[in-house]
Amino acid sequence: MIASLTAQVEALRRLPLFKDVETPQLKLLAFTSETACFNDGDALFRQGEESDAAYVILEGRVDMVIDTPAGPIDLGTFKGSGIIGEVSILCDRPRMATAFAVGPVGTLRIGRDGFFRLMDEFPRIAVPMLRDVARRLEFMTVELSRAKG
Repeated sequence: MIASLTAQVEALRRLPLFKDVETPQLKLLAFTSETACFNDGDALFRQGEESDAAYVILEGRVDMVIDTPAGPIDLGTFKGSGIIGEVSILCDRPRMATAFAVGPVGTLRIGRDGFFRLMDEFPRIAVPMLRDVARRLEFMTVELSRAKG
């Protein structure tokens, strides 16, 4: 299930976040990241845990859920070539949600240091990342408001 380095680079390139990053840097990012596989129902990370990495979904699907006093809120399903967990890294805060594997899932785990090193080298990736973060925060705010209401 673990993708080759070439497949990992292509998965990174398909992310809008990394589309302007040059191939040698994407190869370095993929090489310095870890591959991680999960089985159905496994948690990639849990709400409240320390945020030390982002995950690029190479294969499979991941459900994101926020636990609230009113019950769980489903944030949706993320599929291949999606990235999750980067918001908590950027905000330097504990995980805001729990991510569960739906069936077998293959990921590329990008550690905090590698993530920030890439941002230092390619500051232009910050704009699409901020847009994506803003979109997700807006969605979470709406969903949390509905749960309270």
